[in-house]
Amino acid sequence: MSRRRGRRGVMSEDFKYELAKDLGFYETVEREGWGGIRSKDAGNMVKRALQIAEQTLKRRP
Repeated sequence: MSRRRGRRGVMSEDFKYELAKDLGFYETVEREGWGGIRSKDAGNMVKRALQIAEQTLKRRP
């Protein structure tokens, strides 16, 4: 059984698509789905999401 079953994603689908566009692999996602991206791209996506989260937290009063 998959470890991921029943797990809810932290990132919204819209945010993931936005990141894929920004990082240049959106076309792959459209063509092949999320399973078609390279692990390096997935890692870069998580890294960028963390950067955005950190920037957002720094702006809070």
